Amino acid sequence: METLRAVVTGASSGIGAATVRQLREQGWDVLAVARREDKLKALAEETGADYIVADLTDDAAVASMAEQVLAGGVVHSLVANAGAAFGTDTVAEASIDGWRDMFDINVLGVLRVVKALLPALIDSGRGDIVVMSSTAGHQAYEGGGGYVAAKHGSHSIAATLRLELAGDPVRVIEIAPGMVATDEFTYKRVGGDETKAAKVYEGVENPLTADDVADAVVYTLTRPHHFNVDLMVIRPIAQAAQHKVARNRGL
Repeated sequence: METLRAVVTGASSGIGAATVRQLREQGWDVLAVARREDKLKALAEETGADYIVADLTDDAAVASMAEQVLAGGVVHSLVANAGAAFGTDTVAEASIDGWRDMFDINVLGVLRVVKALLPALIDSGRGDIVVMSSTAGHQAYEGGGGYVAAKHGSHSIAATLRLELAGDPVRVIEIAPGMVATDEFTYKRVGGDETKAAKVYEGVENPLTADDVADAVVYTLTRPHHFNVDLMVIRPIAQAAQHKVARNRGL
C-alpha cells in the first residue's frame, strides 16, 4: 500500500503542528512548512516529520518550497493551514497595513501554495487540498472586518477550486473552525496583550483546541477518496453562532 504524503503549512504551532502530529500517528509522511526553523526542528524531532522553512508571502520562497517537496516524491495532500489575524479595529479605523498582511497570508498565501503544488496533486491520482478557513469566512462581525474579508477569500478559493477541478482526482475540503484556544492566534491578534487575549475566552467552557481541529482535518483526509467533505464548520458547544457564546463568569 502506498504511503501517503502531505504538506502542512503553518506547521510551527497550533493547528498546523497538531495536524502534523496526528497525520504522523496515522502513518503519513509529512512535510511541515513554516517560517520558524527552531519550532519546525523541534516538531520534526518529536514526530519524525520532515520540514521546510518558507515564508508563504514570498513568491520565491514558495517556489523553492515546492521544488523541495517535489524532489522528495509524490505528494498527495496539501493542508493550507497558514493564516493570521491582526487587530480588532472597526472598518472606519482599519489599519491598511494590517489588512494587507492578512490578505497576503490568508488569501495569497493559500493561492501561492495551491498553484505551486496543484499539478503534482493531480498527478498523484488521489490528491487533496484542505483550506483552513474560519467561521469568519461565512459570518461577519464587528471589529473583524479585515479577518472576515480575508477568510471569505480563503472560502472563495476553496469553493472555486472545487468547481474548476470537477473531473480531476483532487478533493477540495474546507474546514471552518469557530472559537479555538491556541497559544498564539489571539495573542498575536491583540498585539501581544495577554490580558486582552485571555478575555476572548473568559468564561467559555471548553473552547476548541488545536487537536480538535486537527482531528477534523485528519477525518476528512482519511475518508475513502470518493468521499469529499466540501465544508466542515466546527465550534465548541458553548458557541452557538459567531455572536452567541455562553460564558460562565465563575470559570
